[in-house]
Amino acid sequence: MKCPYCAYEESKVVDSRSTEDDMAIRRRRECLNCGKRYTTYEKIEDIPILVVKKDLTREYFDKSKIINGVMKACQKRPVSRKEIEGVATDIEKTLSNQMLTEVKSDYIGELIMERLKNLDEVSYVRFASVYRQFKDINTFMEEIKNLMSNKE
Repeated sequence: MKCPYCAYEESKVVDSRSTEDDMAIRRRRECLNCGKRYTTYEKIEDIPILVVKKDLTREYFDKSKIINGVMKACQKRPVSRKEIEGVATDIEKTLSNQMLTEVKSDYIGELIMERLKNLDEVSYVRFASVYRQFKDINTFMEEIKNLMSNKE
């Protein structure tokens, strides 16, 4: 690690602590040559996950897409932004922990529905209606019946 002031390669760590999200370690360093202090961040290298869409095209996993989709489903519902971000973070961690390099969008949709079912049933039905592309009222009612039978 080169000092940003004098480019000297030796430094000592003065302080280490986790970041707020526990995804990185913040280190205060002191250059052994000029004595100036600077901050570095150490984090685990992410393996990019590719999402295989229904038309078989691939794109990089984007947590913000999950947040946006769940926010639409939770519109005018008593679900906080923090809970929505928690769903997205949980799904991101689940995918990362499985060490997958590619994942089908269907699988991500099922993970979202699983979380929404426990978070808010109305939001779950809203998301399911778009995700499963309900063609008519019968498929919609069938999903609600499944939700009710699982609740008992």
